[in-house]
Amino acid sequence: MKKVFAALLVSVLLTGCASYDYPGEVKIGAAMPAATGESLDGQVISIPEDFIGQPTLLLLGYVHKSQFDIDRWLIGLDMTQTDTRVFEIPAIKNVFARLVSNNIDNSMREGIPSELWADVITVYTDGDKLQRFTGNVKPKNARVLLLDEQGKVVHFYDRGFSVAALNALREKIG
Repeated sequence: MKKVFAALLVSVLLTGCASYDYPGEVKIGAAMPAATGESLDGQVISIPEDFIGQPTLLLLGYVHKSQFDIDRWLIGLDMTQTDTRVFEIPAIKNVFARLVSNNIDNSMREGIPSELWADVITVYTDGDKLQRFTGNVKPKNARVLLLDEQGKVVHFYDRGFSVAALNALREKIG
């Protein structure tokens, strides 16, 4: 019963997290704004500071249903053997969610193999900042950001997974 309640709570919280529309401010060549999150394995991560030195792909999700789009991106990247560092970033803007962040993170851990926990970084405090940067008008779509070695955005896509979009991303990765 506890698991059902936790899953229901996560769904309700994440569904209501993007009830405001931000058009997005991403500019190719611009620096990714600083944000802090915590990986599911407990490491505090400074975005993009901790990614400096290596190209990094960020898959941001703002509502529970964006997981479907993120999964399609992850499967496509794996099936095409795309060689780049990838992080999944649930970025939640909701004061109540911050209060129950441990429960939300634990629910995520239940569905993700422990060897992948380091690749999932939850962002609560700076969730609004990331949503303002990338926009959240269609919150079910993942925000796909490719950062260069300096943490600057070299590719952005937010229209939902497609093979053409995957191929365009792979071309940028090289």
